[in-house]
Amino acid sequence: MKYTDEFHDPKLARRLLEEIRATVTRPWALMEVCGGQTHSIIRHGIDQLLPEEVELIHGPGCPVCVTPLEVIDKALEIAARPDVIFCSFGDMLRVPGSGRDLFRVRGEGGDVRVVYSPLDALRLARSHPDRQVVFFAVGFETTAPANAMAVHQARRLGLGNFSMLVSHVRVPPAVEAIMTAPSCRVQGFLAAGHVCSVMGTAEYPALADRHRVPIVVTGFEPLDILEGIRRAVHQLERGEHTVENAYPRAVREEGNPAALRMIEEVFEVADRSWRGIGRIPASGWRLSDAYRAYDAEHRFDVTGIRTEEPAVCRAGEVLQGLIKPTECSAFGTACTPRTPLGATMVSNEGACAAYYLYRRMNGPRPQGDGVPGGGGVPQEARVPQGSRVPQEERNPVG
Repeated sequence: MKYTDEFHDPKLARRLLEEIRATVTRPWALMEVCGGQTHSIIRHGIDQLLPEEVELIHGPGCPVCVTPLEVIDKALEIAARPDVIFCSFGDMLRVPGSGRDLFRVRGEGGDVRVVYSPLDALRLARSHPDRQVVFFAVGFETTAPANAMAVHQARRLGLGNFSMLVSHVRVPPAVEAIMTAPSCRVQGFLAAGHVCSVMGTAEYPALADRHRVPIVVTGFEPLDILEGIRRAVHQLERGEHTVENAYPRAVREEGNPAALRMIEEVFEVADRSWRGIGRIPASGWRLSDAYRAYDAEHRFDVTGIRTEEPAVCRAGEVLQGLIKPTECSAFGTACTPRTPLGATMVSNEGACAAYYLYRRMNGPRPQGDGVPGGGGVPQEARVPQGSRVPQEERNPVG
Protein backbone atom coordinates (compact mmCIF):
# COMPACT_ATOMS: atom_id res chain seq x y z
CA MET A 1 0.00 0.00 0.00
CA LYS A 2 1.34 3.44 -0.88
CA TYR A 3 3.07 5.21 2.03
CA THR A 4 3.35 1.99 4.09
CA ASP A 5 5.33 -0.32 1.81
CA GLU A 6 8.30 2.00 2.22
CA PHE A 7 8.35 1.19 5.94
CA HIS A 8 8.67 -2.56 5.33
CA ASP A 9 11.93 -2.39 3.36
CA PRO A 10 14.07 -5.42 4.37
CA LYS A 11 17.39 -3.77 3.52
CA LEU A 12 16.62 -0.78 5.72
CA ALA A 13 15.39 -3.09 8.47
CA ARG A 14 18.68 -4.99 8.38
CA ARG A 15 20.65 -1.74 8.43
CA LEU A 16 18.77 -0.46 11.48
CA LEU A 17 19.23 -3.78 13.29
CA GLU A 18 22.95 -3.74 12.53
CA GLU A 19 23.27 -0.21 13.88
CA ILE A 20 21.44 -1.17 17.07
CA ARG A 21 23.77 -4.17 17.52
CA ALA A 22 26.81 -2.00 16.93
CA THR A 23 25.63 0.58 19.47
CA VAL A 24 24.43 -1.47 22.43
CA THR A 25 27.01 -2.37 25.09
CA ARG A 26 24.83 -3.33 28.05
CA PRO A 27 21.26 -4.49 28.79
CA TRP A 28 18.46 -1.99 28.29
CA ALA A 29 14.69 -2.35 28.83
CA LEU A 30 12.37 -0.29 26.63
CA MET A 31 8.59 -0.11 26.93
CA GLU A 32 6.35 0.40 23.91
CA VAL A 33 3.33 2.26 25.23
CA CYS A 34 0.85 1.41 22.49
CA GLY A 35 -0.88 -1.94 21.97
CA GLY A 36 -0.80 -1.37 18.22
CA GLN A 37 2.98 -1.23 18.47
CA THR A 38 2.95 -4.43 20.52
CA HIS A 39 1.04 -6.26 17.79
CA SER A 40 3.41 -4.97 15.13
CA ILE A 41 6.43 -6.05 17.20
CA ILE A 42 5.10 -9.58 17.72
CA ARG A 43 3.70 -9.96 14.21
CA HIS A 44 7.00 -9.03 12.58
CA GLY A 45 9.21 -10.73 15.16
CA ILE A 46 11.03 -7.50 15.98
CA ASP A 47 11.68 -8.47 19.60
CA GLN A 48 13.34 -11.69 18.43
CA LEU A 49 15.55 -9.89 15.91
CA LEU A 50 17.02 -7.41 18.39
CA PRO A 51 20.27 -8.12 20.20
CA GLU A 52 19.77 -9.91 23.50
CA GLU A 53 20.77 -6.78 25.39
CA VAL A 54 17.61 -4.96 24.23
CA GLU A 55 14.39 -6.10 25.90
CA LEU A 56 10.98 -4.81 24.87
CA ILE A 57 8.43 -4.57 27.66
CA HIS A 58 4.76 -4.36 26.68
CA GLY A 59 2.99 -1.46 28.34
CA PRO A 60 -0.64 -0.62 29.18
CA GLY A 61 -1.29 0.83 25.73
CA CYS A 62 -4.52 -0.99 24.92
CA PRO A 63 -7.55 1.18 25.79
CA VAL A 64 -9.91 -1.80 25.72
CA CYS A 65 -7.61 -3.73 28.04
CA VAL A 66 -7.36 -1.00 30.68
CA THR A 67 -11.10 -0.23 30.80
CA PRO A 68 -11.92 -1.23 34.40
CA LEU A 69 -14.24 -4.10 35.21
CA GLU A 70 -16.72 -1.84 36.97
CA VAL A 71 -17.13 0.25 33.80
CA ILE A 72 -17.79 -2.93 31.80
CA ASP A 73 -20.42 -3.89 34.37
CA LYS A 74 -21.99 -0.45 34.07
CA ALA A 75 -22.11 -0.90 30.29
CA LEU A 76 -23.78 -4.29 30.71
CA GLU A 77 -26.39 -2.84 33.08
CA ILE A 78 -27.25 -0.01 30.68
CA ALA A 79 -27.22 -2.18 27.55
CA ALA A 80 -29.71 -4.64 29.04
CA ARG A 81 -32.42 -1.98 29.45
CA PRO A 82 -35.29 -2.31 26.96
CA ASP A 83 -35.41 1.39 26.07
CA VAL A 84 -31.68 1.57 25.19
CA ILE A 85 -29.74 1.19 21.95
CA PHE A 86 -26.21 0.58 23.17
CA CYS A 87 -23.45 1.42 20.65
CA SER A 88 -19.85 0.32 20.86
CA PHE A 89 -16.76 -0.39 18.84
CA GLY A 90 -16.59 -4.09 18.08
CA ASP A 91 -13.66 -5.14 20.23
CA MET A 92 -15.52 -4.16 23.42
CA LEU A 93 -18.28 -6.73 22.89
CA ARG A 94 -16.30 -9.73 24.13
CA VAL A 95 -14.53 -8.04 27.04
CA PRO A 96 -15.68 -10.03 30.07
CA GLY A 97 -17.57 -8.31 32.84
CA SER A 98 -18.27 -9.91 36.20
CA GLY A 99 -20.55 -12.56 34.72
CA ARG A 100 -21.15 -11.90 31.04
CA ASP A 101 -20.18 -9.65 28.13
CA LEU A 102 -22.01 -7.41 25.65
CA PHE A 103 -22.37 -10.30 23.20
CA ARG A 104 -24.30 -12.19 25.88
CA VAL A 105 -26.48 -9.16 26.56
CA ARG A 106 -27.26 -8.96 22.83
CA GLY A 107 -28.06 -12.66 22.76
CA GLU A 108 -30.47 -12.15 25.65
CA GLY A 109 -32.37 -9.48 23.72
CA GLY A 110 -30.44 -6.28 24.42
CA ASP A 111 -30.13 -3.87 21.49
CA VAL A 112 -26.32 -3.77 21.27
CA ARG A 113 -24.92 -2.43 18.00
CA VAL A 114 -21.41 -2.22 16.58
CA VAL A 115 -20.60 1.21 15.17
CA TYR A 116 -17.51 2.59 13.48
CA SER A 117 -17.79 6.15 14.76
CA PRO A 118 -19.59 7.98 17.57
CA LEU A 119 -21.31 9.92 14.81
CA ASP A 120 -23.02 6.64 13.80
CA ALA A 121 -24.55 6.56 17.28
CA LEU A 122 -25.58 10.19 16.89
CA ARG A 123 -27.43 9.33 13.68
CA LEU A 124 -29.22 6.49 15.48
CA ALA A 125 -30.36 8.94 18.16
CA ARG A 126 -31.80 11.23 15.50
CA SER A 127 -33.59 8.38 13.73
CA HIS A 128 -34.91 6.74 16.94
CA PRO A 129 -36.25 9.65 19.05
CA ASP A 130 -38.26 7.20 21.19
CA ARG A 131 -35.12 5.30 22.32
CA GLN A 132 -32.17 6.21 24.49
CA VAL A 133 -28.94 5.83 22.49
CA VAL A 134 -25.74 5.32 24.50
CA PHE A 135 -22.24 5.34 23.01
CA PHE A 136 -19.44 3.53 24.86
CA ALA A 137 -16.64 6.12 24.68
CA VAL A 138 -13.46 4.15 25.34
CA GLY A 139 -9.96 5.10 24.32
CA PHE A 140 -6.80 7.09 24.81
CA GLU A 141 -6.33 10.63 23.56
CA THR A 142 -6.61 9.39 19.97
CA THR A 143 -10.37 8.84 19.99
CA ALA A 144 -11.22 11.72 22.32
CA PRO A 145 -11.70 14.43 19.64
CA ALA A 146 -14.32 12.45 17.69
CA ASN A 147 -16.14 11.52 20.89
CA ALA A 148 -16.07 15.11 22.06
CA MET A 149 -17.42 16.25 18.70
CA ALA A 150 -20.33 13.80 18.96
CA VAL A 151 -21.41 15.19 22.34
CA HIS A 152 -20.92 18.74 21.08
CA GLN A 153 -23.17 17.97 18.10
CA ALA A 154 -25.79 16.29 20.31
CA ARG A 155 -26.10 19.44 22.41
CA ARG A 156 -26.18 21.68 19.33
CA LEU A 157 -28.98 19.54 17.84
CA GLY A 158 -30.86 19.35 21.13
CA LEU A 159 -30.81 15.54 21.23
CA GLY A 160 -32.07 14.59 24.66
CA ASN A 161 -31.91 10.86 23.92
CA PHE A 162 -28.13 10.66 23.35
CA SER A 163 -25.51 10.04 26.03
CA MET A 164 -22.02 8.59 26.51
CA LEU A 165 -20.54 6.12 28.95
CA VAL A 166 -17.05 7.65 29.15
CA SER A 167 -13.90 5.70 29.99
CA HIS A 168 -11.16 7.83 28.45
CA VAL A 169 -7.61 7.51 29.72
CA ARG A 170 -4.45 9.61 29.23
CA VAL A 171 -0.96 8.31 28.52
CA PRO A 172 1.42 10.70 30.40
CA PRO A 173 -0.03 9.97 33.88
CA ALA A 174 0.28 6.24 33.12
CA VAL A 175 3.97 6.74 32.24
CA GLU A 176 4.38 8.57 35.55
CA ALA A 177 2.70 5.72 37.44
CA ILE A 178 4.90 3.12 35.73
CA MET A 179 8.10 5.01 36.52
CA THR A 180 7.23 5.53 40.19
CA ALA A 181 6.26 1.90 40.81
CA PRO A 182 8.77 0.02 43.00
CA SER A 183 8.88 -2.86 40.50
CA CYS A 184 9.69 -0.63 37.49
CA ARG A 185 12.44 -1.87 35.16
CA VAL A 186 11.75 0.51 32.28
CA GLN A 187 14.70 2.60 31.11
CA GLY A 188 13.16 4.19 28.02
CA PHE A 189 9.84 4.58 26.21
CA LEU A 190 8.53 4.30 22.67
CA ALA A 191 5.64 6.76 22.79
CA ALA A 192 2.50 6.23 20.74
CA GLY A 193 2.52 8.26 17.53
CA HIS A 194 -1.26 8.44 17.11
CA VAL A 195 -1.70 9.87 20.63
CA CYS A 196 0.98 12.47 19.99
CA SER A 197 -0.57 13.37 16.62
CA VAL A 198 -3.51 14.69 18.65
CA MET A 199 -1.86 15.89 21.85
CA GLY A 200 1.61 16.86 20.66
CA THR A 201 4.69 16.22 22.80
CA ALA A 202 4.49 19.02 25.37
CA GLU A 203 3.78 16.74 28.34
CA TYR A 204 6.74 14.42 27.77
CA PRO A 205 9.89 16.52 28.39
CA ALA A 206 9.06 16.92 32.10
CA LEU A 207 8.60 13.14 32.40
CA ALA A 208 11.88 12.47 30.60
CA ASP A 209 13.75 14.91 32.85
CA ARG A 210 12.13 13.81 36.10
CA HIS A 211 12.76 10.11 35.56
CA ARG A 212 15.87 10.44 33.38
CA VAL A 213 14.46 8.24 30.60
CA PRO A 214 14.52 8.81 26.84
CA ILE A 215 11.07 9.04 25.23
CA VAL A 216 10.96 8.50 21.48
CA VAL A 217 7.68 9.08 19.63
CA THR A 218 7.29 6.49 16.91
CA GLY A 219 4.80 4.93 14.53
CA PHE A 220 3.60 1.41 13.93
CA GLU A 221 5.31 -0.02 10.87
CA PRO A 222 8.44 -2.18 11.29
CA LEU A 223 10.88 0.53 10.26
CA ASP A 224 9.11 3.08 12.47
CA ILE A 225 9.58 0.87 15.49
CA LEU A 226 13.16 -0.08 14.68
CA GLU A 227 14.06 3.59 14.21
CA GLY A 228 12.47 4.40 17.57
CA ILE A 229 14.47 1.64 19.24
CA ARG A 230 17.66 2.82 17.53
CA ARG A 231 17.21 6.36 18.82
CA ALA A 232 16.33 5.21 22.34
CA VAL A 233 19.36 2.91 22.53
CA HIS A 234 21.64 5.70 21.29
CA GLN A 235 20.35 7.99 24.05
CA LEU A 236 20.74 5.35 26.73
CA GLU A 237 24.28 4.54 25.69
CA ARG A 238 25.18 8.25 25.81
CA GLY A 239 23.43 8.82 29.14
CA GLU A 240 20.85 11.17 27.63
CA HIS A 241 17.15 11.51 28.39
CA THR A 242 15.35 13.72 25.90
CA VAL A 243 12.13 13.55 23.87
CA GLU A 244 12.63 12.76 20.17
CA ASN A 245 10.04 12.69 17.42
CA ALA A 246 10.76 9.77 15.10
CA TYR A 247 7.30 10.06 13.52
CA PRO A 248 7.38 13.55 11.95
CA ARG A 249 5.09 12.59 9.07
CA ALA A 250 2.20 12.48 11.57
CA VAL A 251 3.31 14.24 14.77
CA ARG A 252 3.96 17.91 15.44
CA GLU A 253 5.15 19.32 18.76
CA GLU A 254 1.94 21.33 19.13
CA GLY A 255 -0.35 18.43 18.20
CA ASN A 256 -3.68 19.15 16.51
CA PRO A 257 -4.95 22.52 17.77
CA ALA A 258 -8.55 22.05 16.56
CA ALA A 259 -8.79 18.63 18.23
CA LEU A 260 -7.30 19.98 21.45
CA ARG A 261 -9.84 22.81 21.54
CA MET A 262 -12.71 20.35 21.15
CA ILE A 263 -11.37 18.10 23.92
CA GLU A 264 -10.89 21.08 26.24
CA GLU A 265 -14.45 22.26 25.65
CA VAL A 266 -16.20 18.93 26.24
CA PHE A 267 -13.99 17.04 28.72
CA GLU A 268 -12.23 17.75 31.98
CA VAL A 269 -9.31 15.86 33.52
CA ALA A 270 -10.28 13.33 36.20
CA ASP A 271 -8.81 10.46 38.19
CA ARG A 272 -9.34 7.10 36.48
CA SER A 273 -9.07 3.44 37.42
CA TRP A 274 -7.13 1.23 35.02
CA ARG A 275 -8.08 -2.44 34.79
CA GLY A 276 -5.51 -4.57 36.59
CA ILE A 277 -3.48 -1.52 37.63
CA GLY A 278 -5.61 0.63 39.92
CA ARG A 279 -6.47 4.29 40.25
CA ILE A 280 -4.09 6.78 38.64
CA PRO A 281 -4.55 10.48 39.48
CA ALA A 282 -5.50 12.79 36.59
CA SER A 283 -5.21 9.89 34.15
CA GLY A 284 -8.51 10.27 32.33
CA TRP A 285 -11.30 12.51 31.19
CA ARG A 286 -14.94 12.89 32.08
CA LEU A 287 -17.61 15.14 30.60
CA SER A 288 -17.32 18.71 31.82
CA ASP A 289 -20.12 20.42 33.74
CA ALA A 290 -21.46 22.00 30.55
CA TYR A 291 -22.00 18.52 29.06
CA ARG A 292 -22.78 16.53 32.21
CA ALA A 293 -26.39 16.01 31.05
CA TYR A 294 -24.98 13.62 28.41
CA ASP A 295 -23.19 11.41 30.97
CA ALA A 296 -24.78 7.95 30.81
CA GLU A 297 -23.48 6.98 34.27
CA HIS A 298 -25.64 9.67 35.84
CA ARG A 299 -28.54 9.39 33.41
CA PHE A 300 -28.98 5.68 34.16
CA ASP A 301 -27.87 5.88 37.81
CA VAL A 302 -25.10 3.26 37.63
CA THR A 303 -22.47 5.28 39.49
CA GLY A 304 -22.74 2.98 42.50
CA ILE A 305 -21.59 -0.21 40.73
CA ARG A 306 -18.31 -1.45 42.26
CA THR A 307 -16.50 -4.68 41.38
CA GLU A 308 -13.22 -6.49 42.04
CA GLU A 309 -10.88 -7.99 39.46
CA PRO A 310 -10.74 -11.81 39.34
CA ALA A 311 -7.55 -13.13 40.93
CA VAL A 312 -7.07 -15.86 38.33
CA CYS A 313 -6.36 -13.37 35.52
CA ARG A 314 -2.86 -11.87 35.49
CA ALA A 315 -3.68 -9.27 32.83
CA GLY A 316 -2.78 -6.48 35.24
CA GLU A 317 0.79 -7.77 35.47
CA VAL A 318 0.94 -8.02 31.67
CA LEU A 319 -0.32 -4.45 31.34
CA GLN A 320 2.35 -3.20 33.76
CA GLY A 321 5.08 -5.04 31.90
CA LEU A 322 5.85 -7.25 34.90
CA ILE A 323 5.31 -10.51 32.99
CA LYS A 324 4.99 -11.64 29.39
CA PRO A 325 1.68 -13.30 28.43
CA THR A 326 3.34 -16.72 28.25
CA GLU A 327 4.29 -16.45 31.93
CA CYS A 328 0.61 -16.69 32.89
CA SER A 329 -0.39 -20.31 33.54
CA ALA A 330 -3.83 -19.73 31.99
CA PHE A 331 -2.45 -18.39 28.70
CA GLY A 332 -3.52 -20.53 25.75
CA THR A 333 -5.30 -23.05 27.98
CA ALA A 334 -8.03 -21.68 30.24
CA CYS A 335 -7.65 -18.28 28.54
CA THR A 336 -8.04 -18.10 24.75
CA PRO A 337 -9.85 -15.67 22.41
CA ARG A 338 -12.89 -17.97 22.63
CA THR A 339 -12.77 -18.19 26.45
CA PRO A 340 -11.02 -15.02 27.59
CA LEU A 341 -10.34 -14.40 31.25
CA GLY A 342 -9.24 -10.83 30.64
CA ALA A 343 -9.40 -8.05 28.10
CA THR A 344 -5.79 -8.51 26.98
CA MET A 345 -6.85 -11.75 25.26
CA VAL A 346 -9.85 -10.13 23.57
CA SER A 347 -8.73 -6.77 22.28
CA ASN A 348 -7.20 -6.31 18.85
CA GLU A 349 -4.43 -4.42 20.65
CA GLY A 350 -4.03 -6.75 23.64
CA ALA A 351 -0.62 -8.31 24.28
CA CYS A 352 -2.09 -11.72 25.09
CA ALA A 353 -4.10 -11.68 21.86
CA ALA A 354 -0.93 -10.83 19.90
CA TYR A 355 1.01 -13.72 21.44
CA TYR A 356 -1.86 -16.13 20.79
CA LEU A 357 -2.62 -14.95 17.24
CA TYR A 358 0.98 -15.23 16.09
CA ARG A 359 1.60 -18.46 17.98
CA ARG A 360 4.19 -16.97 20.31
CA MET A 361 3.46 -19.77 22.77
CA ASN A 362 6.86 -19.77 24.47
CA GLY A 363 9.56 -17.28 25.15
CA PRO A 364 13.03 -18.31 23.93
CA ARG A 365 14.78 -16.26 21.28
CA PRO A 366 15.70 -18.03 18.07
CA GLN A 367 19.36 -18.50 17.30
CA GLY A 368 21.06 -16.31 14.72
CA ASP A 369 21.26 -12.59 14.26
CA GLY A 370 20.03 -12.21 10.70
CA VAL A 371 16.72 -11.13 9.35
CA PRO A 372 14.56 -14.27 8.85
CA GLY A 373 14.82 -15.81 5.42
CA GLY A 374 17.26 -13.17 4.30
CA GLY A 375 14.31 -10.96 3.50
CA GLY A 376 14.10 -8.37 6.23
CA VAL A 377 11.16 -8.36 8.62
CA PRO A 378 8.42 -10.41 6.95
CA GLN A 379 4.73 -10.00 7.52
CA GLU A 380 4.59 -12.81 10.06
CA ALA A 381 8.17 -13.45 11.09
CA ARG A 382 8.93 -16.44 13.27
CA VAL A 383 5.53 -18.04 12.66
CA PRO A 384 6.21 -21.59 11.44
CA GLN A 385 4.49 -22.66 8.24
CA GLY A 386 1.09 -24.16 8.86
CA SER A 387 0.86 -22.92 12.44
CA ARG A 388 -1.34 -19.89 11.90
CA VAL A 389 -4.41 -19.63 14.07
CA PRO A 390 -7.50 -21.02 12.33
CA GLN A 391 -9.84 -18.28 11.20
CA GLU A 392 -12.61 -19.39 13.52
CA GLU A 393 -10.32 -19.02 16.55
CA ARG A 394 -9.30 -15.47 15.79
CA ASN A 395 -10.74 -12.52 17.61
CA PRO A 396 -14.01 -11.95 15.70
CA VAL A 397 -14.42 -8.34 16.78
CA GLY A 398 -12.46 -5.20 16.24
